[in-house]
Amino acid sequence: MATAGADCYWPRAILHLDMNAFFASVEQRDFPELRGRPVGVTNGEVGTTLITCSYEARAHGVKTGMRIYDARRLCPDLIQRPSRPGVYVRESTRIMGALTNLTPDVEVFSVDEAFLDVTHCQRLHGTPEHMARWAQTLVRNVSGGLPCSVGVAGTKLTAKYASDVLKPDGITVIPPWEARDRLRDVPVEKICGIGPRIAAFLASHGARTCGDVAALPMNVLARRYGVTGKHLWLACQGRDTGAVMHDVAPPKTVGHGKVLPPRTTSARVVETYLRHMCEKVAGRLRRLDMQAGRLYIGLRYGFPDHGIETVIAVPHGTPDGRQFYESARAFLQAHWRGEAVTQVQVTATHLINTSGQLELFSPEEVRTLHRFDAIDRINNKYGEFTIAPATILERSTMPNVIAPAWRPDGHRQTIPD
Repeated sequence: MATAGADCYWPRAILHLDMNAFFASVEQRDFPELRGRPVGVTNGEVGTTLITCSYEARAHGVKTGMRIYDARRLCPDLIQRPSRPGVYVRESTRIMGALTNLTPDVEVFSVDEAFLDVTHCQRLHGTPEHMARWAQTLVRNVSGGLPCSVGVAGTKLTAKYASDVLKPDGITVIPPWEARDRLRDVPVEKICGIGPRIAAFLASHGARTCGDVAALPMNVLARRYGVTGKHLWLACQGRDTGAVMHDVAPPKTVGHGKVLPPRTTSARVVETYLRHMCEKVAGRLRRLDMQAGRLYIGLRYGFPDHGIETVIAVPHGTPDGRQFYESARAFLQAHWRGEAVTQVQVTATHLINTSGQLELFSPEEVRTLHRFDAIDRINNKYGEFTIAPATILERSTMPNVIAPAWRPDGHRQTIPD
């Protein structure tokens, strides 16, 4: 929706492009018999939770994150499709590459979202709304017609909100001089970064809309959330100043989690999943030439907000999944009492980069490094865990999924989980 004056030169112009029901749309494109029908994508044939669903399914009330049996109660004709992460990643990489024909300032926000700073392209390419339509055309041409919605605004978070207004395949324009008025009655939960806890804090101060937040003194949020609070206070007025970042920062953590079969109480199964996650974390650390100083171990039980967790100090050195697992298993034996486990999580933190430090390692460490280098090269060539500990032969058969931090290049380009 364009407004009077929207064709003026904008002091700052940001596009947020959001692929609509991306995974489901790819399935419908590649399999014509799925077009126009309700489709739910799960992680593998036996997946129990929807990763995403088509708009035909959403019309019945089906939502992303819903259990498949709940979704089928709402939509008995729902067609379950196993995800194909490799296909989605290749498609996303092509789309993100095409967007650089419009502007070099592209920030890949996730596998199906991107921010584009088109401020300096206005005299070359025309109005921000015109460039939004061009972005849609680029996406359709490179992807075989996949739909996307575009938000156009003067800031990143306003543009992200705008892209959600008209779906699928819509364009919403919020000029900077209209942002505060246009956001006034928007519920705070619609602003990226305001989750349930922050929303509850704001509600306790009588602020349920962006206009309510704007009426609060800024220090109400700043005292509670620091710089983030100030940023969100400005965002509710369409005044956030976050830049479009096309450089990918080094990871601060490397983690993997896996959902277990329903009602898992077997120690052998839980230990197998933990070892699997430890090996994945260690393998990624080695690929990144990084070492960890801390290891987070977590088990989630079959009811919300219950489980056990710990942070274990680990000596810096060549990441070894067996050593990680020994720490995790000791924690499991000391604190797990046989409760049904629904998910395990292993995350490495306190990371340091070890590139170029080989001369500092002991001879034993160098031998270990060479051993893992040989194993990793074989696995990279012939497939993950071609060479693997025998204890994870019974690991989950669920396919890897695309992590939220995925990027089409650099150290985040893999499908790590």
